[in-house]
Amino acid sequence: MGSSSSYTEDDFSTSAFDPSTFSVQELVKLAAPDFTIPQPFVRINQQPPSLSVTTPLPPTIDMSRLLLEDDHQNLELHKLHSTCQDWGIFQLVNHGVSSSLLEKLKHEVEEFYRLPLEEKLKYKIREGELEGYGRRMRADGKYDWVDTFNIITNPLHRRSPHLFPQLPPSLRSTMECYLSELQKLATKLIGFMGKALKIKEKEMMKLIDDGMQAVRMAYYPPCPQPESVMGLIPHSDMTVLTILNQLNGVDGLEVKKNGLWFPFNVNPDAFVVNVGDIFQIFSNGVYHSVEHKVICNKERERITVTFNLSPNFEAEVGPSLSLINAENPPLFRRVGMEEYFKQFFTLKIYGKKYLDYMRIQPSENGD
Repeated sequence: MGSSSSYTEDDFSTSAFDPSTFSVQELVKLAAPDFTIPQPFVRINQQPPSLSVTTPLPPTIDMSRLLLEDDHQNLELHKLHSTCQDWGIFQLVNHGVSSSLLEKLKHEVEEFYRLPLEEKLKYKIREGELEGYGRRMRADGKYDWVDTFNIITNPLHRRSPHLFPQLPPSLRSTMECYLSELQKLATKLIGFMGKALKIKEKEMMKLIDDGMQAVRMAYYPPCPQPESVMGLIPHSDMTVLTILNQLNGVDGLEVKKNGLWFPFNVNPDAFVVNVGDIFQIFSNGVYHSVEHKVICNKERERITVTFNLSPNFEAEVGPSLSLINAENPPLFRRVGMEEYFKQFFTLKIYGKKYLDYMRIQPSENGD
């Protein structure tokens, strides 16, 4: 299977199908006019988004106001706190990352996905690993309609020598600058969230000190029958915090609120920040990670870069000691980060069910 010939149904219906050498991008390029979505990608009975105009969208948080030392900061901090409680996701404007760097990053990632398939396959996911270019089969035996490149970027000693160091030099240099900016931004945000929760700063920073950081470059090709596939299945992130950069301005993100799905239309100058499961656990349920998914576009490709921040492997995942007392007992178990990480990928949990696994008393709604 390669870029020199068209894909056929037989490519996906036999045991010969190798997802590590497959590209949804190439499939779309080579699709015939009577193209039928291959069965490994077909998902039926998807819950459609609500089009209600009465449900408010999450507030937008202004980073520049958080950095002020006056009443404006207090108001913005209160808004941040209530948004993390009610939604677990928000758009962040005036984030401080330069437009020139963002434009260069957009160019470099687009150039990467324009490379011949053979070049991209130099970074393909290896047997038994989670990093690299390609895709993994979901617990339902299906694949998402997306090509991804996942790389652990911190701690430095955990960088796979055949991935980040081997990227095209211009992309690698730009990505290094971008990751440095995002690390500083995430640290500031987490500091403010800790302040809002009244968690001691030392404990807050210990959570992410030399923590696990990863980047995910995602390419969602246009799909002739978008209602039949899913760009990304419903899930919440296992992280402390996730920062999404929607590079080319094409929407597709949907979030779940009160049992309904709502489209999340992104301001082109904003990042999308969402609370991860670890932060929900750390806040002892005060903040909520958000369940979200990605739908596909019939006409346009969608390209994103996601920055994920988690504790280091030597840390523990559990409720903050600053929040636990006789009146506020822990709602979640305490486990080592390495065990938490392994269990997450072993259980292959859909939606937000991993939080129920971590709860001392499972909730009825899995929220």
